[in-house]
Amino acid sequence: MIRALRRRALALAAAAAATIGLAVALPASPAAAAAACASPWSSSAVYTGGMNASYSGHNWQAKWWTQGETPGTTGQWGVWSDLGTCGGGGGTDPGTPSGFVVSEAQFNQMFPNRNSFYTYNGLVAALSAYPGFANTGDDTVKRREAAAFLANVSHETGGLVYIVEQNTANYPHYCDASQPYGCPAGQAAYYGRGPIQLSWNFNYKAAGDALGINLLANPYLVEQDPAVAMKTALWYWNTQNGPGTMTAHAAMVGGAGFGETIRSINGSLECNGGNPAQVQSRINAYQSFTQILGVSPGGNLGC
Repeated sequence: MIRALRRRALALAAAAAATIGLAVALPASPAAAAAACASPWSSSAVYTGGMNASYSGHNWQAKWWTQGETPGTTGQWGVWSDLGTCGGGGGTDPGTPSGFVVSEAQFNQMFPNRNSFYTYNGLVAALSAYPGFANTGDDTVKRREAAAFLANVSHETGGLVYIVEQNTANYPHYCDASQPYGCPAGQAAYYGRGPIQLSWNFNYKAAGDALGINLLANPYLVEQDPAVAMKTALWYWNTQNGPGTMTAHAAMVGGAGFGETIRSINGSLECNGGNPAQVQSRINAYQSFTQILGVSPGGNLGC
């Protein structure tokens, strides 16, 4: 019996050795290929629980109904489950070929009642004037900055409804005749226009110089050309501190928070208890827009 067991053990060992030798002799099998990418995620599409989409080289599966929430930005407890890397696609949202973090569908969702003058294409065309806008930092920072800009713009224009300042009695007041260049377009020509309601002859001069457009001589371009209108808003956002201590762009990319953008735009009238209702209106728009873009609003929302 002992001899039989020994013979059996020896036979098993020989077989194992042969198997090992065979494994060494065979060429190594290639590593498993990455899973094929599902259809690219689209911010305008509706996904229900169990549906898959690809984004940034990964496949993702929706846990429940979602629209406009970017995969990879909702966290562990968010709507998207990461299924791992995939091959052959899975890029950025095909609805934003410009690379802007806001798609046209999201823009339309933010401004359902906007004036037809304000177009998504006009906004995208204006981005080249300030390439760092909504394009600095990680994806969350980029989306927060876009939401912050559009929230303030929404507040200033009643949801991108108004193109020009509504109180025409103010129009003659925006000419600072002490400036050496004066008001060549006329004393009443420099009223508020565009998404940020650019006003005063010296602001039209500064914005025009920065953008390479003679807005001092022709301020009417801001109410006639959608891209020029958006460029003036981006000029203020990216270069002017206003009543604040930093530009709105610096506030968002540096982590100071949305409240500092309010301070830079109208802080002398609204912040520090000046007009809490107006501040809250801006905050409400910002929170709504960050939700549409699939990111948290961050801290320091008020001023």
